[in-house]
Amino acid sequence: MNKTEFIKAIAEKTGLSKKDAATAVAAALETITETIQNETVSLSGFGTFGCKHRQAREGKNPRTGEMVTISAANVPFFKASKALKDSVK
Repeated sequence: MNKTEFIKAIAEKTGLSKKDAATAVAAALETITETIQNETVSLSGFGTFGCKHRQAREGKNPRTGEMVTISAANVPFFKASKALKDSVK
């Protein structure tokens, strides 16, 4: 399912127009994106979105075998809740 199909499904389930559903989905994604830069977002029964800091580390270029430094970075994560995991089983 891509974003367009997701918006269509939301519109059908809620009775909203596709335009309103698209606005709601965009607002939700934007809010999560902005919030995880400073704190986690927990959606009960679904999961937790957050951001972790990865330290700089040494890595190996698989093509040449040369050792390279991988710079530090902030990376987003998602941890599924127990309820979501159980519903997928």
